[in-house]
Amino acid sequence: MAQKVNEVMTPAPVTVSPDTSLAEVGDLMRQHGIGDVLVVHEGRLRGLVTDRDIVVRAVALQKDMSRTAVADICSTNMITVAPGDDAGVAVGLMREHSVRRVPVVDGDRPIGMVSIGDLAVQRDERSALADISAEPPNT
Repeated sequence: MAQKVNEVMTPAPVTVSPDTSLAEVGDLMRQHGIGDVLVVHEGRLRGLVTDRDIVVRAVALQKDMSRTAVADICSTNMITVAPGDDAGVAVGLMREHSVRRVPVVDGDRPIGMVSIGDLAVQRDERSALADISAEPPNT
């Protein structure tokens, strides 16, 4: 039986407003043990920022982390899935667009995040990726 995205996603993603500083975003990532944060304005998804985005688009360019807003570096051209989509749709989008995580939206409001690790745990809990994904985050 095919699983739905809402059965494998991580609910209640961490969100920030577009004017949040990168220092604050990094601190949220550390506190929650995550590598991605959604940028939301008036309840609507406006962007996605990853730990890699912060390194490549800010740290490497020596941007001031306390003064640079997340809106200045986040990705705004995102691939999303709906909670009722088959999990296979998320897998196909990840493959097609070479991404590791996809926001789950109800309309344009974020309700979760599905990652390659979430899907690995659900599809083959004996795989190396599932083992790694099931481990607690590094702190």
